[in-house]
Amino acid sequence: MVEKAMLIGFCFDKSEEAETQLLLTELEELVDTLEIGVTGIELVRVRDTNKRFICGTGKADELVELARARGCDCMVFDNEISPMQQRNWEELSDMTVIDREEVILDIFAKRARTKEARLQVDLARMQYALPRMARMWGHLDREGGGGTGGGGASRGMGEQQIEIDRRLARKRISRLKAELEEVRKQRATQRKERQTNNVATAAIVGYTNAGKSTLLNKLAGADVMEADMLFATLDPTTRRIELENGQDLLLSDTVGFVRNLPHRLVESFKATLEEAILADFLIHVLDASSHEIVDHYHTTRKVLGELGADEKRVIIVLNKVDRVSDPAILNGLRADFPGAFETSAVTGQGLEDLTARFTGLLADRVKKLTYRIPQARGDVSGLIYREGKVLETEYDGNDIILIAIVPNSLEGQLGEFLEEEDDREQEED
Repeated sequence: MVEKAMLIGFCFDKSEEAETQLLLTELEELVDTLEIGVTGIELVRVRDTNKRFICGTGKADELVELARARGCDCMVFDNEISPMQQRNWEELSDMTVIDREEVILDIFAKRARTKEARLQVDLARMQYALPRMARMWGHLDREGGGGTGGGGASRGMGEQQIEIDRRLARKRISRLKAELEEVRKQRATQRKERQTNNVATAAIVGYTNAGKSTLLNKLAGADVMEADMLFATLDPTTRRIELENGQDLLLSDTVGFVRNLPHRLVESFKATLEEAILADFLIHVLDASSHEIVDHYHTTRKVLGELGADEKRVIIVLNKVDRVSDPAILNGLRADFPGAFETSAVTGQGLEDLTARFTGLLADRVKKLTYRIPQARGDVSGLIYREGKVLETEYDGNDIILIAIVPNSLEGQLGEFLEEEDDREQEED
């Protein structure tokens, strides 16, 4: 079991040093999430990329000696390293060597709860492991040795085992893709039902640990896992809330984003993030107390762009404002994000204004109308009660008069029962 790690980030341009340092700080948080102790962080400047180690051989030897001196049993690279480079580092150091992608995959594996999330994680891990299988069996090649009597070289035991394992891995990847496709079909069916019912949807997006799950819980009285940790929840969770005009809104939480999120993970988690693609609008939650809020904003927008969801209507939410005590910082945030809602999902600050904004954004989907319905037509009044929100009920002889907020889709079905306001005013006169 890995207990101590040294983190390494390679910087190829002096202008990128600050960004590389920020990424290493984030990597430290990611590694800490796996409960691995960090003994040191090294930012390494590299002029020319070396195919074998990324850096030169001399610098590689130096880093290995530094890791040994610190008592490390693992080296973690913030940069993506190829299977060959990973194998070279492990042979040089006799330590476990991983990169940012493998760290994130391990965290996802710990966090996955639903069948869908587990399938997505398994698929991403198998796709990551497939090209790295050679390093698992290299020792068997060395044991296999020489040729046969015919003079041709025999294939080593390691090579045979690699081929078997790769074939099994490809079969498993195909099976996982098929299972995941079934889950996606089920989710698509659920979405069609929502669309049939004409229920508005919104997706809560943002950087990991911005408070998305806490916000969902506060708005919907949900019980989604929330914690002050990266990737506290991976599973898409949808909850229904009722807006002040009686309209229903489905709120969906989504997996948090990080910088340099591996493309493989974006692909694997598209099913989770489809809520963002198909939503009527997005609620982009930002941690107002974070010093890196602007970078987090751009990272999320970049991933949304990769998903094709960057053209959606967006409500910006500056969450955790209860943690910002300096007025100057708050004024700076207001300048950077004009029109953003200042909230605290913990105290409830600003949530009333936020939900009012939801109502305004969806106002064109509903109308306030008056219906005169014969009491014998319980099916009609029942439909209005189910699909709309009844504000007032009156009785006039054998008729029921309902003043209700109804979705536009229902207006056409109930046209014959619609009572014009002029008619009601004449009756009242």
